[in-house]
Amino acid sequence: MAKDYYNILGVDRKASKDEIKKAFRTQAHKHHPDKGGGDDTKFKEASEAYSVLSDDKKRAQYDMYGDPSQGSGQGAGGFDFSGFDASQFQDFDLGDIFGDFFGGRGRPPRQARGRDISIDLEIPFNESVFGTERSVLLTKTSVCNHCHGSGGEPGTELKTCPTCNGQGQIHESRRSFLGTFNTVVTCPECHGTGKVPKEKCKVCKGEGIQRKQVEIKIRVPSGINHGEMIRLSGEGEAVSGGTPGDLYVKIHVRPHAVFKKDGQNLYMDLNIKLSDALLGKDTPIETLDGRVTVKIPAGITFGEILRVKGKGVPSDRGGRRGDLMIRVKIEMPKKLSKEGRKLVEELKREGI
Repeated sequence: MAKDYYNILGVDRKASKDEIKKAFRTQAHKHHPDKGGGDDTKFKEASEAYSVLSDDKKRAQYDMYGDPSQGSGQGAGGFDFSGFDASQFQDFDLGDIFGDFFGGRGRPPRQARGRDISIDLEIPFNESVFGTERSVLLTKTSVCNHCHGSGGEPGTELKTCPTCNGQGQIHESRRSFLGTFNTVVTCPECHGTGKVPKEKCKVCKGEGIQRKQVEIKIRVPSGINHGEMIRLSGEGEAVSGGTPGDLYVKIHVRPHAVFKKDGQNLYMDLNIKLSDALLGKDTPIETLDGRVTVKIPAGITFGEILRVKGKGVPSDRGGRRGDLMIRVKIEMPKKLSKEGRKLVEELKREGI
């Protein structure tokens, strides 16, 4: 089947050179094989179509005789269509097309960033309520203590980087079947600063970073929940000439034998005797703040909630503290003495 170059690029047969160029840019960007989801066959078809339609002479012969590849590879008038000439792309802005995966022309390279680190931290229930501060020891790539990340001996002078001539960037030339095009990358010698120390650091060998053990303080806010993450910006792995990654701390809260947390409120169950439920009683209980006395009203029923204000979870931002919610459970006696049975019989006769 004859190839329809206009259809391949998605343009009208009367399209201008600029329209054809724009259409090829779109197709090349979409189908380039070095890009995720690219299609090598469609990319070559688009490139072949552009090599023909961007040249006035080739386009005129194609419009007159069609796609000669179905024959001998040579069209009427002696024009050879068996391939396309990469020189047709010399004036094309390849850096604009391949910018997403080769760095781009005129676009500053991205600054290097260190790797993120993730750790787990287990804390008891009361620390999840009131908050705490923990220290952990991590072995990671960090800024060199000797040169403080400069890569040079303390007090040494800086000189212009000989690799990039102080520009912080270098140009790389790459060849492809489309021709040669340039990309800009960060200078590997000065890491984009344009300067290098005259005397390299003896500890890190000029890298500005070193592998070492570091103590990191982690502030755990009050009211944190099981499974929540704390992010410490810049506490991840360091990298030469770039910004360090982040440290992510996943919190694991050990369950409490008595208390549970829901938002800013704490919940607990309180078992009381039947007589206390009937007559009422002042009962001491242990809270996370210490011992308090709770007044149980006479005639309380199973499952009722008693509220102790201000004994819940503190707000990490200084707001109102939550409450302690106490659910009453009435313990029913499993056995009654003769005297006890007589008393219950009397209560029964009174309609209780």
